[in-house]
Amino acid sequence: MNRPKDITSAADDGGNSNVMEVSSQGQASLIASIESDVQAEEAKILQDAVEQVSQREQYTDKKIESMLNEARQKAASQGEMIRSKAISQAELEIKRRQLRACNEIICRIMSMVEQKLGSMISDDMYRGVLIGWIVEAAMGLSVKTAMISASSEERAVMDESLIDEVQAKIQQSGSRSITIRLADEPALALQGIILTTEDGRVAYNNQVKTRLLRQQRDIQRLIHDTLFVEEQ
Repeated sequence: MNRPKDITSAADDGGNSNVMEVSSQGQASLIASIESDVQAEEAKILQDAVEQVSQREQYTDKKIESMLNEARQKAASQGEMIRSKAISQAELEIKRRQLRACNEIICRIMSMVEQKLGSMISDDMYRGVLIGWIVEAAMGLSVKTAMISASSEERAVMDESLIDEVQAKIQQSGSRSITIRLADEPALALQGIILTTEDGRVAYNNQVKTRLLRQQRDIQRLIHDTLFVEEQ
């Protein structure tokens, strides 16, 4: 009666062994699968990391190259600005020196002209110069009567015949006739003449310094064109 019980027990023991064996194999397979997944994930993570590092390196290289190019462009631009500024400053300095030299030459020329005209007062040819200045002033003033003032040296040259010559030249030019008389005022300190209306309100200054100042622009242009303009 007890034997069947033993057979059943033996059968149960065998079944349990088979189940345990199958379970062990399943666990090993599961572990292997998990390990494989882990390895694959590790490989993917590693590959992603490598790609990210590579991308960052490429970005860094591009960024560095961009910065270098920007620096080169900025340096070139600044260099051109510095060069242009230096050229402009040099050109400006040249113009300043030319203007200073031109002004110095003008001053010397005007001084020489004054000295030359001053030395001519006692010459016979200066009479014609004086007549020309008086005629010019009379035509510029354009009045019926005018008073003439001059330096003491020139007043000594102004006689009635000189006044007659002046009036004759004015008439020959077609201008209205004018009566000219020597002014009673003291002689002028500077060379040349001043023609004034009888009431003294209007005057035409033809003194040497004033005449030179009126012609200063033409003198300056002549000097500049002669000395500083390059021949074409």
